[in-house]
Amino acid sequence: MGNAWWNLTLRFLLELAALLGLGMAGWNFLVGFSRWILAIALPLVAAVLWGTFAVLNDPSRSGRAPVPVPGAVRLALELVILCGGAAGFYLTSHAAIGIIMALLIALSYAVSVDRLAWLLRQ
Repeated sequence: MGNAWWNLTLRFLLELAALLGLGMAGWNFLVGFSRWILAIALPLVAAVLWGTFAVLNDPSRSGRAPVPVPGAVRLALELVILCGGAAGFYLTSHAAIGIIMALLIALSYAVSVDRLAWLLRQ
């Protein structure tokens, strides 16, 4: 289930971009002091969920799972956060970045078919 170094790097960069996209969405959809709260809260909540809910012994992570979840739940969480970040770019007048990010997410998962199959078996 080894992923190429470039795909692991891509996944990491997509995770960071997702946090940025979620923060941008939070900033742009509210006004006043509330925008600060949402701009910080959305990426923070996403990062906590990403790090907390994992599949036990997932070789693409440390193998540890603070809160073990089935593979399908983890996959859904990943897709919601990553695609939410892409949507955040798209909806905040950065449509090209959002589309490119969505395509890169699809590419990353397309070359990770072995990981997807493993997740769905868990």
